[in-house]
Amino acid sequence: MGKKVKWSWTSAFVGAASATAVATLLSARPKDPTFHLVSIKLTAFKLNLPHVDAELILTVHVTNPNIAPIHYGSTAMSIFYEGTLLGAAQVKAGSQRARSCQVLKLPTRLDGVELAHHAGKFFADVAKREMVLDAKVDIGGQAKVLWWGHRFKVHVDSHITVDPVFLDVIDQENRSQLEIFLAS
Repeated sequence: MGKKVKWSWTSAFVGAASATAVATLLSARPKDPTFHLVSIKLTAFKLNLPHVDAELILTVHVTNPNIAPIHYGSTAMSIFYEGTLLGAAQVKAGSQRARSCQVLKLPTRLDGVELAHHAGKFFADVAKREMVLDAKVDIGGQAKVLWWGHRFKVHVDSHITVDPVFLDVIDQENRSQLEIFLAS
């Protein structure tokens, strides 16, 4: 009971360095990015006889919560109505700084022919001022940590309720899943 423990600065330094290393590793663990549809703006109707296509701009807020900046390639986000492909939004190649937010403006075209196949449901949605759309996209790119570059893919599923008259976003649920490829 009377044994005296000798305290040393070396032990304290090793303990502090170990705790710092563990905290750094935990904060560096890759996290899923977040996506949030801010607004929808109708820009044009394109006459595609005998139908009319709608052109829109989707404004999307994207957050990269990771410690690494990213570079991503161009892709298309598929937009579905009642399970049918209604159109696509173009995502241009770009980059985003580490732990940052940015706003993307995505040019979108919706197919009037496909919407006409669901005319009864569409007019019912217009009457109740709620239209449910689903969107899916896979975004691939590269994240570079120090001198190591790692390829990644983010899969995003969105379930969005909009007002089809004023194009207001009423509600949305966005899920993203990050997959990192460690081998080249």
